[in-house]
Amino acid sequence: MAAQRSTPLVWLISVAIFTVSLLLAIGMGAVHIPLTQVLQSLLTHSHLAGSSTSAESNDVILWELRLPRVILAALVGSMLATAGCAYQGTLRNPLADPYLLGVSAGAGLGATINIVFTQNNYRQALPLCAFIGALLAVTLTYRLGRSGIAGRSSASLVLAGVAIANLLTALQTLVQQRSSDKIREVYAWALGQLNTTGWADVRLIAPYVLICILVLVRYRRVLDVFSVGDDEAQTMGLAVGKARAAVIIAASLGTAAAVSVTGLIGFVGIIVPHSLRILVGTSYRILMPLSALCGATFLMLADLISRTALAPEEIPIGVITAALGAPFFLVVMRSKRQG
Repeated sequence: MAAQRSTPLVWLISVAIFTVSLLLAIGMGAVHIPLTQVLQSLLTHSHLAGSSTSAESNDVILWELRLPRVILAALVGSMLATAGCAYQGTLRNPLADPYLLGVSAGAGLGATINIVFTQNNYRQALPLCAFIGALLAVTLTYRLGRSGIAGRSSASLVLAGVAIANLLTALQTLVQQRSSDKIREVYAWALGQLNTTGWADVRLIAPYVLICILVLVRYRRVLDVFSVGDDEAQTMGLAVGKARAAVIIAASLGTAAAVSVTGLIGFVGIIVPHSLRILVGTSYRILMPLSALCGATFLMLADLISRTALAPEEIPIGVITAALGAPFFLVVMRSKRQG
């Protein structure tokens, strides 16, 4: 009850932190752009103010380099956090995240095949290949999981995901060994990165991410019903199999679209939802939309650290999220075991 009463305050603080993080991420980097110039440029391009007084070079950096990257981080972070929340609800597994069902392994295999067998300009086809691999992985996982115990057991889906992920990872290793000169490119993608080609990457994934998030938010009340168990949910009139399929497919497709551009970025789907549960409780009606907002904030800040900690060099953002997420994962696992 106390958590529910604090929900409006959490929303207010989350929106404020998101806004501040957005402005910081846009202004800070190898070239620092003062906050006043950032605000003036944003207002000018929004036709809410007169001509910008910022230097032309800063304006180019802001609109052609910095802003697309920040928006891409927000989209990917929002998708990964929402997908993690959805997986945890539909599978009733607090350790579930967007990679549990083999999505990352499928995307990694698709990307590896593209990098190894494409001579030049492999990045042009990288999103499509990673997307196809991730889609193949989640399809195999779901079909195998449905053939498991009772056909709809969440445990069978988890086990199927582990099996498919290991199989695809083995295939990825085999492909890498056949072309050792491309291993560096494969690992650069696998570590996660937000170096964009400008607005093209944003336009590529935005429709998939936004539609999938809307679908998952729409099913937020259904996830609360899942918490009572499949049998009880069926007695309440819920078509468990169809609802679970819709949630898993939306979460997996959105994740596939996100990682196809940025590479593998882990633990966002664990850190954000579990942190919010401490503040607002366990109701997915509240958790789902709040995870979307806070996931965007989390990855924008992680990207800011990756760009500035060792400037002018960059730390792969996957390294940042892993450094934060691995200890968090162990804490969650220990608390689950004690519970």
